[in-house]
Amino acid sequence: MIAPGITGMASNPAPRGRWIPWVFVAGFGVVIAVNAVLITAAVGTFTGTTTAGSYDRGLGYSAVLAEAARQKALGWQAGVTRADGAVRLSVRLPDGTPLPADATVTGTLQRPLDRTAVSLAFQPFAPGAWRAPAEVPAPGAWEAVLSVTRGADRLELRERFVIP
Repeated sequence: MIAPGITGMASNPAPRGRWIPWVFVAGFGVVIAVNAVLITAAVGTFTGTTTAGSYDRGLGYSAVLAEAARQKALGWQAGVTRADGAVRLSVRLPDGTPLPADATVTGTLQRPLDRTAVSLAFQPFAPGAWRAPAEVPAPGAWEAVLSVTRGADRLELRERFVIP
């Protein structure tokens, strides 16, 4: 018997919104996939380079400041450039005259992260100027770490280059 006011019922249609939980599952799937890609990239590109003995180096930072003050008091003015496959260094005394050629210049080109090093053999080529051929094994960022010594005086320099 049919209840009054109800003329007949068709079979129950599927409830609406059955797809909504799947939207959440798909959203979480996208988040997990992106995180997996980023984690893989981060782990695969980390060189493992850290500062060894960072606490001890921090304790000795006053020595770093003292060395910087000593070099500033020396008053030498230096410039490092890279051109024509060579590293060039020019050094002037506080009065603006070129540093005499009896100074010794040593240095290396280093990769900032993996510390691959290329030795530089400097030769004087002009008053107060030295030049060293610099052929690097790979393009990218390189840092010139140089030391200029004349008698008891010493100047240390660092200059970063991007070599194509």
